[in-house]
Order: sequence, then C-alpha cells, then structure tokens
Amino acid sequence: MTHPSTTHPIVAAATDVRSVLKSVADTNPTFMTTAAEATALTELVAAEAQLTELRLRILADAGDLADATAARDAAGWLAQVTRTRYADARADLALATALERERPVLASAMRDGAATLAQAHVIHRALQTLDALPARVDAETVDRAEQHLVQQATTFGPKELGRIGRRILDVVAPDIADAAEAARLAALEAHAADQTRLTLRRVGDGTTRITGRVPDTVGTRLATYLEAFTNPRLHQAAGDEPSGDPLTRTAYPKRLGHALCQLLEAIDPTRLPVHGGDATTVVVTIPFAGLRNDLGTADLTGAGLVPGDMFTGDRITAAEARRLACTARILPAVLGGDSLPLDLGRTRRLFTPAQRKALLVRDRTCRAEGCDIPGTWCGAHHLHPWHTGGPTDLTNGVLLCSHHHHRAHHTAHRPDRLPNGDLRFHPRR
Repeated sequence: MTHPSTTHPIVAAATDVRSVLKSVADTNPTFMTTAAEATALTELVAAEAQLTELRLRILADAGDLADATAARDAAGWLAQVTRTRYADARADLALATALERERPVLASAMRDGAATLAQAHVIHRALQTLDALPARVDAETVDRAEQHLVQQATTFGPKELGRIGRRILDVVAPDIADAAEAARLAALEAHAADQTRLTLRRVGDGTTRITGRVPDTVGTRLATYLEAFTNPRLHQAAGDEPSGDPLTRTAYPKRLGHALCQLLEAIDPTRLPVHGGDATTVVVTIPFAGLRNDLGTADLTGAGLVPGDMFTGDRITAAEARRLACTARILPAVLGGDSLPLDLGRTRRLFTPAQRKALLVRDRTCRAEGCDIPGTWCGAHHLHPWHTGGPTDLTNGVLLCSHHHHRAHHTAHRPDRLPNGDLRFHPRR
C-alpha cells in the first residue's frame, strides 16, 4: 500500500494494520485447523502487545494534544475522544511515561510482542514497590529486577508475575532482601494500625451499612472465617444465620475498628464450621531462622481470599507472626530447611487434617497449571496412586480442584509435573 510522502511512518503503519484486518473481517474461522487457531491466537496476542507499546510510546509524547484541547493531560484527551475509561487511560499514561523514562527492557519486550499490557502493568508495579521501600534499593538492583521479571514474562502470566514480583529481592539481591522486606512490612503494619476504622450506619430499610478499614492480617482472618460459612460444599439449614439487632452508629470509628481486630483474635476457630477438611484455621508460615530474627518475615496463608492489591496482604513481619502465634489462635507452621512442615509416610490411605494444612501452606491454590481455585476448596491428590504403592505424604500429595482432580483420574488426560510443581494436562495419545 502506498502513502503520500507527507504521511508519518507511524500513521502509515496504523493505516496498513487496519486495512489488513479489514481484509479478513468477513473470514469465518470455523474451519481453521487446531494448529492454525493456536498460531493465529498467539500471533494476535503478540501483535496486540506491539500495537499497545506503539500506542503508549505516542501517548507518552502527546502532551501537546492536551495543550491544544485544554484537556488535563493526554490521558484525558484519549479517554474523551476514544470513549474509553479515564482510569484506564490514566494508568496507561503512567505506564507509558515509565516505559519512556525508566523501563527500557520492559518497553523493548512489548515492542517485540514478548510482554502484554497486563504483564507490563504488573512488572511496573513490582518495580515501583522496590522504589518505594523505606530502605531505598539502588538503581542497579532495580535494573536487575526489571530484566528478571521481563524474562519471566515469557513463561508466566500477570498473576504469577505478581507473586514473583513480591519476592523479587530474594532473587536479585538476597543479601538485602530480608531487611528491606521487613522494613517495608513494618511500615505497612504501622500505617494499617493508624488507618484502622469501622463505621455502622442505619440505612432506614431495616439494614445497617458497615464500612471498615482494617489491617491486611485482620482482613485475611475475617475473610477466612467468613469463607468457611460461604463454602458451596456446605448446606446449612435455613435459619442458621445469627439474629439480633445491628449495632447503632458510633462516633468512634477507629475504636470500633480496633475492637473488631480484638474480636477476631478472641474467636475460637474450632467452633467455626469444618472447612477444607479441618477446623477453619488461618496459618502463618515462617522459617525457623526468621522466627528468631527481628528482620524475618512470615507468609499468611489465606491472603488470596481478599481481592485487591496483589503486592500486599500475604506477608507479615516476624514480630507480628510471633504475636499472632502467642495470642491470636493462629496456627504457626515453622519450616525447616526443606520448607516442609510434615511428612507421615504411608501410614494412612487419606491425608490427615494436619497434612491438609501442610498442603494448603505449600500449594495455596489448585496446582493445575493456570488454575487459581482456593486450596480450601480443593482435594488432596496422590501423584503416585496410593493403590499402586504411592505414600500418603507431602512429597506425593498435591491440591487439585474438583475439575482437575477428575481430569487427573480420567483416562483421557495425562498430567505432567512442571519444574515449579504445577501439573500440566495433556490428551493421552
């Protein structure tokens, strides 16, 4: 396709892309082969990443559009003209600016179609978290983190990248990881205590609106306890809900917020419904060395129950872990050098409640590749079948949701163990 000599190359490329897409607009994909479908989908995702990077590159340099139209910024102009959400446009502008000024490796990956927009947002957020650490991380370490996360983007999706990003210092700067993470968590916990709130207001229709703001650890515990009652496996009889008038509105929201924290710490989890094969329990895991070290950190099993920011909520300081273990009826799982809290050999056919806790600590969710069903809704599966000699212990156990557990035992599918412990299912030939 030819273009006038005055047409900018980027405008010409955009015109060509739309023209090529228009040429297949009426093409029916019904008769594509499986291989052709796979190729088309992966190529289109890569092309979409390349187009997105080009759009962001232009957006980062489009301040003159805002000036010419009196828009607040280029994101405001884009949202108005293209009828997109302003929040999305603002997020893209922030990412675009970072790609132009600070993230050359990530920008190059998008330009090559090797990182999607969703992955780029997660990687950028992980690097922002490093920049915001109380003990500032040097630029060289941030650069190494960017390179590592971009490399992982060829294998992992946004959610997995978020998990890697949360622990990125363990990979690129292990000598400062514990101290930096402990400082970050201590700052978060202090901020959480200061911001804790709870308000109750009668709506006037027989209901009370409850609004609160509590520390992540309290949110995780509340979600864990409530999720035990909402588990779809439970069939509670009608009328089981607690009765009684809601509290009247209080003028002391902060005091109420801390009262909620104290209430949750006083609840006896053994009196809650059986959930995930055992009494409802929040588990804190911590290496033995970290338990004795003020700079150590601990993992909070169950944090994934609360939606929201993927970079907070799943870790706490060693000091908080010690406190919870002593006073809050939280189960501490102290890990040895092999990171396994329990191994019971072949003494039982079924996994015990204690082993299920250990599997939940290790697996957290269904271990089928790409599945994020909570571990409390999963069953314990023998990788090497028990009836053919497989032991009932952690090395031979894995959590699988009902769907994937059925697939694991189905003759039409064959599960392979990946290096990270996940199971990938293949059709049997």
